Amino acid sequence: MEIVNINIIGVVASPRREGNTAWAVNRILEGAKECGAEIHCFCFSDLDIGPCRGCLRCKKGDKGCVVDDDMQTIYGSIAHADAIILGSPVYMGQMSAQAKLFTDRLFACSSPRFSPYFKENGVKKKMVLVFTQGNPDSDKFRTYFNYTRDMFRLLEFDVTGVHVIAGLRNGPANGRIELHSAMKDIGSSLVSEQ
Repeated sequence: MEIVNINIIGVVASPRREGNTAWAVNRILEGAKECGAEIHCFCFSDLDIGPCRGCLRCKKGDKGCVVDDDMQTIYGSIAHADAIILGSPVYMGQMSAQAKLFTDRLFACSSPRFSPYFKENGVKKKMVLVFTQGNPDSDKFRTYFNYTRDMFRLLEFDVTGVHVIAGLRNGPANGRIELHSAMKDIGSSLVSEQ
């Protein structure tokens, strides 16, 4: 059964456009698309996004973030999305610099005045977190992953899953047959939960 009018965006917060993180996010989006969702993927390697300036102008006016860069396009997509997939490689035991840029720039939306970014008609937007790492122990950084999940929940996202693809020093994610269907299943479940 095909479900329509579901909009899901992916954010590949990696410097590598065709790395493990990009593969995982795109595979999840593929699973969602096969169930009728409209999808769009943002790759940080293609974007010009600077850090939050800490100017607080987003809290003083009604325009949101005043930094004029590619994050403005992402804000618009988030406002119309039903779900967001944020993918990040694990660098130094935590999210990448690109993922941190994305997260920090969400500060401009963390106000009741901009609630359409995170909620629509009182319904929280779903979020899936995907981390890729070389370390073979998927629980090695679990405390950090849980912290990140909880932080996004404080921002009013409905974080439905934190997925860790570990052991990537031994070969790419796309070489693991079991991950192909597992990633697509995450995408299809995002659609069926709407």
